[in-house]
Amino acid sequence: MQWFAKFIYFKVLGWQICGNKNFSKDTIKKAVIIAVPHTSWHDFYIGVLLRAVIGLKTNFVGKKELFIFPIGWFFKVLGGAPINRQDNENKVQAIAKLFEEKKEFRMTLAPEGTRKKVLEWRTGFYYIAKEAKVPIIMFTLDFENKQNKISEPFYPTDDKEADFKFMYKFFEGIKGKIPEYS
Repeated sequence: MQWFAKFIYFKVLGWQICGNKNFSKDTIKKAVIIAVPHTSWHDFYIGVLLRAVIGLKTNFVGKKELFIFPIGWFFKVLGGAPINRQDNENKVQAIAKLFEEKKEFRMTLAPEGTRKKVLEWRTGFYYIAKEAKVPIIMFTLDFENKQNKISEPFYPTDDKEADFKFMYKFFEGIKGKIPEYS
C-alpha cells in the first residue's frame, strides 16, 4: 500500500518531503506531532498520505462517544484513541496517560484548533508534551510549495514564551490550502 501512497503523493499530487527525512517509526516511538497551518479539509488526506509515505503510525484523540460501533472501528483503524471529555477531567493528564500506557503513540493535531485564521495557537499540545515527557515534531502543510517540512524533535523547556517563538518561526511564511487563513 505504501507504493500507492507514494504514487499519489509524489506523482499525482506533486508533493515533496523536506527537513527531517530521518523521522521514522524506529527513531521516535512517542511524540506530539503538530501540523500547521490547518486551513482546509484537504489537510487530512495530505497528512494520511504523508504518514503512509514515510511508514509512520500516528494517532489522534477524540471524544469517546465517537468510538462506538461501527464508526468507532474505523476511527481506531486510523489511529484514534478515545478520551473522556467531561468538564471535570483534566484533558492534558488524560492524554499524557495514553502516552504512558502505550509502547508507541504519536499524537497528531492542529494547534490552531480550527481551520479558520487564528493569531495564537491553543496550548494543550505543549502541556501534553511536557506532562508526557515527549518531543514535539512539527510539520508544515505548505500548499503553495506542495511541501511537508518535518522538524527535528523539539523538547519543550521551562520557557513557554521562547518555545512558542521557536515553533512559530518554523512555520513562518507557510501558506495553507486557503492562504488567508494561514
